[in-house]
Amino acid sequence: MNININKSDSLQMSQSVSIRQHNAITTARYEYSELQLDLFFYLLSILRKDKTDGVYEIVVKDLSTLTGKEYKYGYLKKATEEMGSRMFEVSTPKSYEQLWMFQRVKYVIGEGRIEVRLSDDIKPYLFDLKDNFTSFELYAALRLGSKYAKRLYTLCSQWNDKGETPVYKIPELKKMLSLLDDKGNEQYKQIGEFKRFVLDEAKKQINEHTDLQIDYTLYKRGRSFQSVSFTIKRQPLAIVLPVEDKSIKGGATLAGVSDAQYQNARLLLEKWNIKRADVVNQIMNSADLVQEVNKFAYELQTGKVKVEKNVAGYLLTRLGLKESKKKNDPV
Repeated sequence: MNININKSDSLQMSQSVSIRQHNAITTARYEYSELQLDLFFYLLSILRKDKTDGVYEIVVKDLSTLTGKEYKYGYLKKATEEMGSRMFEVSTPKSYEQLWMFQRVKYVIGEGRIEVRLSDDIKPYLFDLKDNFTSFELYAALRLGSKYAKRLYTLCSQWNDKGETPVYKIPELKKMLSLLDDKGNEQYKQIGEFKRFVLDEAKKQINEHTDLQIDYTLYKRGRSFQSVSFTIKRQPLAIVLPVEDKSIKGGATLAGVSDAQYQNARLLLEKWNIKRADVVNQIMNSADLVQEVNKFAYELQTGKVKVEKNVAGYLLTRLGLKESKKKNDPV
C-alpha cells in the first residue's frame, strides 16, 4: 500500500530521541508483541505534557524509517485491536490496577496516519512521571528484534545509573514478561530454554544494538535456579542515527544537539581512545563537532566509510584537529 505522509507531522529522524515511561509500566505485567511494543514506544516518543487530552498520530512512514520494517495495514489493525484488549497489570505499594491503553484508534486511509486517543486511566502513568521514570533510547528499543529483548532493555535502562538491577525471582520475571500466568501455565519451563530463548537472545541483541551492555547471573537455591540479576554498563550506540548535513550554530547549550547525541559522542571518544583534555573539550564544546562525531560513527557502522587502522587519527583529521605527536600516547 502506498502511504502519503504529512511532513509537518513527522518525527525528526535526524535526532536521537530519549523516551520516558513510568517505572510502574517498566515493571508492569503485560503481553505485547514485538510490533505492539514498537507502536507503544513510538507513542511514548511523541507524548506532550501540554496535550494530555489530545489525539496522537502514529506516522507509519516515520515508524518504518526507525525500525527498517515495512508495515501493512492488516497487521497494524490486528496489533492495535489486540493492544486495546490487553491490559497492563500495575502494582504499586498502595494498589493493584488493571489498565488498558486506548480509548479509540482511527486509521486515516491514504495518509499513512493512525490517530490514537489514550484511555484516561493510563494517562497518569504516561504524563505524571515526576522522578519515577525509566529513560531509554527510542532508536535502540525499536531496533531490537525480540519482544523479550525490548522489555529487558527497558528494565535494565531503569537501573543503568546503578550498574545492576535488583535480584528478581525467576517466576516474578517470567510473570512480568507474560511467560507465567496465574494458573501456573509456564513457557520455557526448563532453565536451559529460558536462558537460550529469553536471556541469551536478549543479552546478544541489547549488547549489539543499544547504548547498554548487559550480562546476567543466575542464582541457585538447592539444586535449582531460583533468581536472576543483570549488570549494566553504558556504551556508544552500535548504530548512531544519521545527522543532518546542514551547519548548526553552537553555543553554551549546544543548540541543535540532543542530550543523547552529546553523551554518545563522549562515549565514542572514549571508545576510540581520544583522551587528551584539550581535544576532548574542543569537540564537546562544539555542536558541529559533536554532530560530526555521531555522523562519522553512523557512516563507520553502516560501511559508508571504512577505516581499518587508527580510527582516532582518521576522525581528528576529518574534524580538522591535530593528532598527538607521541605515538603511544592517547590522542
